Amino acid sequence: MPDMRNVPPGEDDLDPVWKALSDPTRRAILDLLRDGPRTTTDIVVRFPHLSRFGVMKHMDVLREANLIITREQGRLRVNALNAVPIRQIYERWITPFSGLWAETLLSLKRRLDSSE
Repeated sequence: MPDMRNVPPGEDDLDPVWKALSDPTRRAILDLLRDGPRTTTDIVVRFPHLSRFGVMKHMDVLREANLIITREQGRLRVNALNAVPIRQIYERWITPFSGLWAETLLSLKRRLDSSE
């Protein structure tokens, strides 16, 4: 497992991603985009309890964290999920433990199979 104390500041900075994922409304926006790109208006309509401005602020946080990519299509803004930062979190925090768990489960299976 990498020693994160030796990582220079900013080189492996996922803080904006963690901040973006910490809010349930932003996670709900990402859930919407998981099904495919959507216009900004379509996203705003899905959150009637928030103002357009409120939804736009959440989307700005997601954009700053590089979790959504926005392109202009005529007068529309189309937003799409960018899963790369989520994958980076997965690789940094989950992958190092997956080998350990796989080996533990295989060992358990071998013990159970040998007891039959």
